[in-house]
Amino acid sequence: MGDMGGKHRVETGRLARVGALAGTVLAVSTVAIVAYRLAGTGACDGTSTLTVAAAPDIAPAVRAAATRFTKDNRCTSIAVTIAEPADVAAAVADQAGRTVPGLGRAGGNVRVPQVWIPDATTWLQRLRSAGVESVPANGTTMASSPVVLAMPEPVARAAGWLDNRPTWGDLLKKVTTDARIRTGMVDPTRDAAGLSGLLALATAATNQGADAQAATVGAMRSLAAGRSTLRADLFNRFPRGADPSTLASGLGVAPLSESAVIAFDQGDPPVPVAAVYPDPAAPSLDFPYTVISGQPGSVTDQANRFGTALTGPEYESDLAKAGLRTAAGAAPNGFPGAPGVTADRRQPGPAAAPAAVDKAISAWNTITLPARLLAVIDISGSMATPVPTAGGATREQVTVEAARRGLGLFDDNWAVGLWVFSTNLDGGKDWREVTPIGPLSTQRVALLGGLSGIQPKPNGGTGLYDTTLAAYKAVQADWDPGRINSIVLMTDGQNEDPNGLTLDQLTTELGKIIDPKRPVQVVALGIGNEVSQAELNRIIKTTGGGVFIATDPTKIGEIFLKALSLRNPQ
Repeated sequence: MGDMGGKHRVETGRLARVGALAGTVLAVSTVAIVAYRLAGTGACDGTSTLTVAAAPDIAPAVRAAATRFTKDNRCTSIAVTIAEPADVAAAVADQAGRTVPGLGRAGGNVRVPQVWIPDATTWLQRLRSAGVESVPANGTTMASSPVVLAMPEPVARAAGWLDNRPTWGDLLKKVTTDARIRTGMVDPTRDAAGLSGLLALATAATNQGADAQAATVGAMRSLAAGRSTLRADLFNRFPRGADPSTLASGLGVAPLSESAVIAFDQGDPPVPVAAVYPDPAAPSLDFPYTVISGQPGSVTDQANRFGTALTGPEYESDLAKAGLRTAAGAAPNGFPGAPGVTADRRQPGPAAAPAAVDKAISAWNTITLPARLLAVIDISGSMATPVPTAGGATREQVTVEAARRGLGLFDDNWAVGLWVFSTNLDGGKDWREVTPIGPLSTQRVALLGGLSGIQPKPNGGTGLYDTTLAAYKAVQADWDPGRINSIVLMTDGQNEDPNGLTLDQLTTELGKIIDPKRPVQVVALGIGNEVSQAELNRIIKTTGGGVFIATDPTKIGEIFLKALSLRNPQ
């Protein structure tokens, strides 16, 4: 096409309609680039391109806004990529040299964008918790979608939950006691709606008093049994017929976004899925507009200007087409209906506290990842030190209680063993086996008994190095390819065995026996403020794993779960 004087030319990539069921979309799918420039006038030295990665649910509305924006901003193009939030989060973490529990490494075709619009702020919280500073703690909300209980409409009506809103406690009871209803969820480590439902159930479980942990574990195990990696796979498990036997054999309830339910029902399924809104509202999907830091000022300015374009009647109309609400929870004109869904304003659920997110993910990973684990507990004399914040309980007592509670989270598929260590515990050895590594199905009682008998050794030192090498060899000797093989080492001090290995000798010996084909992850938990973190870091740098320090020993339980959640399948 020749020059047309001052006439403008609009270049628009093909826009694909993407519904909330785009679970099969690869980490990076078709890129739509919308650009506007002055043709033949010489007014532009070049077109700058802003890269935007948007969650599948909101991507169509973002693309439409980009088309409108470029008409008023010459020399600008915006590349809008449909990207699953889990994949972008993994790429952002990789770029920072960090790991987000439950995500693993990013695929090679995933790129970090300049602007990211995930479906929930919890993605930002998880990255920040992992030490990634290139994302803010919060972004500007661009839309919202309540997290609901998706249920086959006949099942929801039979339960009376379309007319009378249930509580999350009601769901917790069904999940843990009613074998007739099949539950499921999208893996909450990779799905924001699944995580929101998990957080709401965890909160409901805390109201169970002394039974809180049992309720939490029961709910998570039930949901884990019915989890799916992709949202589309979960929807495929809903019943395809309304007869009693088909309803009973299909998926009965799952936490999903309202927009996902709307999109599914627009496909005219054999049995519609209803949206049930439990009380209190779970954290909503809030689609935060996130500008990745560390970019030139011109890029940040351009990103901020584009963010202001995601407003107004046209944008809200595009949200309605996608089954999304405004940031305030209002249903825009044209908002589609579905069983249980109305155009009434839905006040967005409260944002989740970062600590609650960490705790829920940690518990989930601990419960669902099969493992073969050796717990190695320090019983040196310093472990008898009272902990002021624990009502006078000793470091040993606080540590043993954390291990006991952790054991309660492990199902019978785990294989667990227990060692203790100090100096000269068994002849010249610094360690002693309390219970060999074996299936919890047969030795849970023995492990609990072993924990209850742990006492500090008066005047005992900390034989850290010799014990670490011996534990590594023991776990590696019977390495299980079907499990995560790991050591959890709990200590309040630093090596105090003058007759044992030095740190250099330990790392050298570990280096000789480490086998990448048979990895053993070492997780070191430091207790109190006398721990040598430098020593532990040096060990972990050699073996792989992580170091966690509980300067307040009463926090060891929370850190124990967080440490275990770091384990990644090989």
